[in-house]
Amino acid sequence: MIPKSLFVFSLLYGGLCVLAGVMGVKLAALGDWPLLGSLAVESGIFAFLFLVIISSAVAELFGQDRANQLVRYGFVPLIVSMVMLTLVIRVVPPAPFWPDQEPFAKLLGQGVRMQFAGLISYGTSQTLNVYLFSRIAGGQGKALVLRAWLASMLSQIVDTILFITISFYGQDMPLMEIMTGQIISKLVLSTIMVPPMIVVFVKLGQWMDGRKA
Repeated sequence: MIPKSLFVFSLLYGGLCVLAGVMGVKLAALGDWPLLGSLAVESGIFAFLFLVIISSAVAELFGQDRANQLVRYGFVPLIVSMVMLTLVIRVVPPAPFWPDQEPFAKLLGQGVRMQFAGLISYGTSQTLNVYLFSRIAGGQGKALVLRAWLASMLSQIVDTILFITISFYGQDMPLMEIMTGQIISKLVLSTIMVPPMIVVFVKLGQWMDGRKA
């Protein structure tokens, strides 16, 4: 029988995989920071960091193999949502009295190249996060917050480099400037969100399964 926490975390993980892509169409302002200046980031990072937290919590509670399995299963809702959005935008005709087809398609209709970039960056960065989290400082049961923070920081750097390079390489865009801004913004959010939330999710999982902390 599947443990309650693993069942709940898996459902949440799948939903957040889809939500991260939808939220990513908005650029969010993070305000002005000392030394860093004005920061902005695509909003999907808020959902994506919860994917990092959940996969790390699963690795802590059930081991690296089970967390990697969760990451692989995450491709299913990602691919299904991409296919369904593409069909709704390109195949299903809008109602004649609905005037918002163009903005709907503009916001949610990613090109094939960006969809491919999203799949590659997701799989690589999440697998790297689980690996680093499970290996740093001796792994399971040790230095929970430090492992989660370092793993999330490094995996976010890889995610950003892969996604932006695959999506925009060859186009007349300042890739290094875009990467630098996104990486700094994501590192700031990782530092704020991941350390406290990994503790919350691990303790929540232990509570749901009736484990002692």
